[in-house]
Amino acid sequence: MSLLIPLYVHPAEDPGAWHRLITSATRTYGVVLNPASGPGEAPDPAFTAAAGALRAAGARLLGYVDTDYGVRDPAEITEDVRRHREWYAADGCFLDRVTATADGLPACRRLVRALRRLGVGTVVLNPGVHPAPGYARLADLTVTFEGHWSTYVSAFSRPTWTARHPSERLCHLVYGVPEALVPLAVRTAHERGAAVCGPVTGEPPNPWAQLTPALTGAGR
Repeated sequence: MSLLIPLYVHPAEDPGAWHRLITSATRTYGVVLNPASGPGEAPDPAFTAAAGALRAAGARLLGYVDTDYGVRDPAEITEDVRRHREWYAADGCFLDRVTATADGLPACRRLVRALRRLGVGTVVLNPGVHPAPGYARLADLTVTFEGHWSTYVSAFSRPTWTARHPSERLCHLVYGVPEALVPLAVRTAHERGAAVCGPVTGEPPNPWAQLTPALTGAGR
């Protein structure tokens, strides 16, 4: 199981979830750090400590950055990534709300190249849907589905271009998964060509605010 974990809850609010995540770090593809819809305006000591513990346990750390579907100034995005790297020693970045259309591809390519020049190791793009094919060539990992389990079961379709990419470079993030069906969600992602996944039991508005116990083999 290779898990992408966006645990969008403060370590001080749910230290148990962070502890379980730290003890399961070797099972993850990466952990998304999101102190304040990004790195925030100053380092957060609780996130600094959690990031250090995760890194020591072997986790890859990805700083959350919102791109606002190509509207946000690339300089602001780059600054957020720099802060994640300086304050939390993030290995890479999780670029959220990425454009998915062909006309947005050139700007996304320029952004990723700029981040690579900064020394960013792992770049994860999250359009949340299957984007134009060129996006997956830019990133180390592309999230091609983000949505509710009911949609994942009933309305998922997989374009043919995804078969040309290794499954290790595609990810499905599914929320609202009944806890008993989390193992099924993992198997389903693999069958649909995504070797990385992040099934959680939470519901909107913030389904990522808790760690699904089944993912770590621990109780609540």
